Amino acid sequence: MNNFALGSYLPLDSLVHKMDPRSKIIIMLLLMISIFIPSGVIGYIIIGVFICITLLLSKLSIQYALRSMKPMLFMMVFLLVVNVLVIKTGVPWIQWGWFSIYSDAIYQTLYIVIRLLYMIIITTILTATTKPLDLTLGIEKLFKPLEVIKIPAHIIAMMISIALRFIPTLIEETQRIMNAQASRGVDLENGSLKEKVMAILSLIVPLFISAFDRADQLANAMEARGYNPNAKRTRYKVLKMTGLDYIGLTGAILVLVANIAVAVVL
Repeated sequence: MNNFALGSYLPLDSLVHKMDPRSKIIIMLLLMISIFIPSGVIGYIIIGVFICITLLLSKLSIQYALRSMKPMLFMMVFLLVVNVLVIKTGVPWIQWGWFSIYSDAIYQTLYIVIRLLYMIIITTILTATTKPLDLTLGIEKLFKPLEVIKIPAHIIAMMISIALRFIPTLIEETQRIMNAQASRGVDLENGSLKEKVMAILSLIVPLFISAFDRADQLANAMEARGYNPNAKRTRYKVLKMTGLDYIGLTGAILVLVANIAVAVVL
């Protein structure tokens, strides 16, 4: 858990770091839409090429981006088991008595895993190349038109930013509690199902208490500094789109259009 990458900002000097946070958020949304378009293997290859180019331009390694997948491994294994037991279409690959594995079960699992992988890597790139304050400002600017219908753009942006910022903090807190429980003889890996459930409860309860305590401290700190979400605010840093941002947006739009075209052809 110490290597969990999602939500952590890396102060590197790259082209992606210099982009406007609004353009990066829009690019992320366009890629998320592209991921769920049923364009098959060709569509996933197109998205994968764009992600690899973005990783190269942001000076982030693939290994760093893949660290965020570690907490998802259990869910992926569980998904594979469910699909193997439920999906019975396609070519039978393995048949042993009542137990059988069909090709559609494996393909369906791979599609979901690839989608999760792409979504997590894209989100990791966004948080690793964008400062939390810049991310808040970008979200607020994008939500600004919604204030016409009385939707508080600044409050929504602040909540999203705080949630992303506290992901690595909660991961570190979880690791600290696990180490403390292990030093007291709590075994989170071995034992019966009942013992594992009790061990997990001994982890979840202090984690929730710590999370609420941190939230209370943050609220007190914001109140002590006179924070008022409804006050009219001025900005020292003014966001401005550059040619680099328009190139990135054009690339994301082309990826979306290409996936739609492939899906129509298929």
